[in-house]
Amino acid sequence: MAAAPAAGGAARGRGATSFQRKAAAGSRLAAVAGTRPSVRHGQLLLSSGLPSLDCVLGGGVAVGTLLLIEEDKYGLYSNLLFKYFLAEGVVCGHDLFVASAKEHPDNILKELPAPLLDDTYRNERGEEATAVKSEDFQDSMKIAWRYQNLPKVEASPTTSTKFGHYYDVSKTMSPELFQSIKWHSFYLPEELSLQPKMKTHNMNSAYSRLLQSIQRIIYQEGFDGSDPQKKLKNILRIGIQSLGSMLWGDDICSSDTPEHIHSLTKFLYVLRGLLRKSLSACIITVPAHLIQNKAIMERVTNLSDMVVGLESFIGSERETNPLYKDYHGLVHVQQIPRLNSLICDVSDTKDLAFRLKRKLFTIERLHLPPDLSDTVSRTSKQDLAESAKLLSSGCGAMAIGKKHLDF
Repeated sequence: MAAAPAAGGAARGRGATSFQRKAAAGSRLAAVAGTRPSVRHGQLLLSSGLPSLDCVLGGGVAVGTLLLIEEDKYGLYSNLLFKYFLAEGVVCGHDLFVASAKEHPDNILKELPAPLLDDTYRNERGEEATAVKSEDFQDSMKIAWRYQNLPKVEASPTTSTKFGHYYDVSKTMSPELFQSIKWHSFYLPEELSLQPKMKTHNMNSAYSRLLQSIQRIIYQEGFDGSDPQKKLKNILRIGIQSLGSMLWGDDICSSDTPEHIHSLTKFLYVLRGLLRKSLSACIITVPAHLIQNKAIMERVTNLSDMVVGLESFIGSERETNPLYKDYHGLVHVQQIPRLNSLICDVSDTKDLAFRLKRKLFTIERLHLPPDLSDTVSRTSKQDLAESAKLLSSGCGAMAIGKKHLDF
C-alpha cells in the first residue's frame, strides 16, 4: 500500500517541479483583452478606434484617463471619433456605458461603423496605393530631378505594431457583435421622467444623475477591483456625448455668467477620481466653440487628461481654398497626459489634418501642395500666399519668406 504513493512521488520528481516562474508585470497587464502595456511608462493602453489618433496620443488611451474631444461646428467629425471609440470596445469585448441627452444610446449603437477585416483593409489600402503610384508617375515629369530620390514622408501617423482596428463608415455594425458584450445606457429625458426630483449638492441635476449611474456600474460590475475572485478582467468604456450643451441643463453655452458656473468642472473632477481607481476609460465630446466664458473652457481642459480639437472646413473660407483641397479639417492636439513621467509623449508632427475618404476616416500630416504649373495666375498665387499665412498662424509655425511658398 505504501509503495504506490512513493512511486507517485518519484514520478512527480522526474516529470515536474514545484518551482514556478513569477509572471512579469507586463504579461499580467497584457492579459486584459484589447489592451497592451506601454513600452514607455508601463501604463495599460487601449485603442481609441483610430490607429492614427493612437499614435498622436502616445500609443493609445491609457486606462483610467479621460479623452476630451472639442467638437467641430456641426458635430459631424467629433461624432465619428465618438463612435470609433465605442466600436473598438464592441470588437474587443469591452463593456460599454453610453450617455447622451440628444440621441438615444440605442440609436447610437445601431449606427456604429462596421469593422474591416484584415483582408478587406489590405484591399482598401492596395487600391489607395495603386492610385498614389499612378499620381506619382504623372508627377514624376514635373518634379525636379534632385528631389525625386528623396525619401518620402509617411502621410498617416501609425504605430509599428498591430493595435486597434479599422472601420468602414459606409456600413453599420452587425447586431450579432453586440451579443457577446454588456452595455449600459443613460438617456437624460428617461432619467428625468423616472426620478423628477433629486438632491444635487451644488451641481447640475443632470450631472449628479450621470455620476451616480457611472459610480453604480463601476462598483456593481467590479471594475474597481473590489472582487478579487473575478479572474477575467474587463474594461469599461464610457462615452458621454455633447456634455455642457443646453440639453444637459447647463447654461455655459448661452451666458458669460452661468448660474452653476462650477457644475461642469465639479463633474469632471469627481469623474476623474472614479476613473483613476477603476479599469475604465472615458471619451467626452464638448461643444467648445459655443462656450461663452473661455475661463471655463480652460478649467475643463486642465481637468482632462487628453484634449483633441477638431476644426472643420465646412462653411469656412478654407473649404474652397486650394491649399486645403485634400482635407476636410484640422486637428489640434491641445493636451497629452504625463503618465509616470515628468514629460509627455510629444508627436514629431505638429501640423495635422483629417479627411474622410470613401470608407475611412484618417488623420494625416498636413502637406502644402507645390506650385508646379507655369500657367498659374497671379491671383491664385496671392491666394496661396494668404493661405500659407493662415496655416502658419492656425496650425503651427512655418517659415514664410517673400514668396508664397519658400522651400
